[in-house]
Parts: sequence; C-alpha cells; structure tokens
Amino acid sequence: MQKISFYMILDLMLQFVTIDTFTIAMLLHIKNMVCDRCVMVVRQQLDETGLTYKNVQLGQVELQNEVSAEQLENLRGKLKDNGFELLDDKKSQIVEKIKTTIVSLIHGHNEDEFNLKLSAHLQDKLQLDYHYLSTLFSSVEGITIEKYAILQRIEKVKELLMYDEKNLSEIAFDLGYSSVQHLSQQFKKVTGLTPSHFKELKENKRKPLDKL
Repeated sequence: MQKISFYMILDLMLQFVTIDTFTIAMLLHIKNMVCDRCVMVVRQQLDETGLTYKNVQLGQVELQNEVSAEQLENLRGKLKDNGFELLDDKKSQIVEKIKTTIVSLIHGHNEDEFNLKLSAHLQDKLQLDYHYLSTLFSSVEGITIEKYAILQRIEKVKELLMYDEKNLSEIAFDLGYSSVQHLSQQFKKVTGLTPSHFKELKENKRKPLDKL
C-alpha cells in the first residue's frame, strides 16, 4: 500500500482552493484622508462596495469582515475616483500614518497632545523609533517631518486668520508658538506675506491639506 505523506495531503487540499476564497487583511491604509469630510466620503465608498467596517479614521479603515480580492479592487477604483489611494506597501503606510498623525495633532483640539514634543508624539502613536520615521519620511516625501509639520501649522494659522475670531496673540498661544514674532516670521517665510497682509486679502490663499 502506498504511504500518503503530509505533502500529498497538502497538495490535495490546495486543489480545492480557488481565487474566490482569497482574502485580504481587515486593516486598510488610505492615502490623502486629511479631514472629517474625507472620512465621510470613504464611509460612503465602503457602503457602496458592500463592505462593513468597525472604524474609519484619518488614513485607516478597520473592516468588520475579511474582504475578497474582487471587493478590494472595486474599492480601490472608487477611492481613486475620489482622490484617495489604497496603500499596499508598509513604508507608504507608515509615511501616511505620520501625515495623518500630524494633521490630527495640529488641526484637532486636544491641547494636551499638542503640548507634547512632535518626535515623542509620533513615537508614541506609531510605536517606532523617531530616527527611523524621520529618515523614511524624508526619503519618500523629499522634505523633513519638521517641515511638513510647519506647513500644516501655517495652514491652520491661515484658517484661524480667515475666521477672524481670534487675534494673533491668541492664535500664537493656541498653536504653541513661543511668541507672536515667531509666528509672524515663520508665516512670512512660508507664504511670503505677513499675517496682517494675508488677512487683508479677499481671495482664499489656503491650500488643501493633502497637497502640502
């Protein structure tokens, strides 16, 4: 009688496996999710694709169930049509997580988190060494994490100036600047305008957060 080996059994089992049973991990990473409206649009795309989810936050979706390769490609197309990108490789996922963490920090309302040092905050949120995060981000994006954070900070200053609800001293304090002078110098270096000149302009000079 012929002996049946483990590998023969495994070969027989694999013959019954089809592409329809192929599933993807339940955690998805999405590029260009930078605001609450982005979260709303992604939720809509998930609903249209027939995917149930536990949680949707900036840059990340936790699905309720596993997703087939066909469903994933359908979702990828829908996201692309709305300016988003489904990320596959680990490095891109980390870079996008750095971005969404900075956006949430600067454009959110958690003062306790905002007072933390940026490097410590990123290390805590991503559970990775800051030197590795900084090197990876610079190699992929062509700018430093610090520069990216400055650009996001200036966009927040623009937003608050346009709302005209706070004076420059209050804005400087809220965003952690050491002084109004420091804010003004950084603002002019990035935009070419002083905060007061920017405020006088009638046209919208703000940039979409995903274009920074």
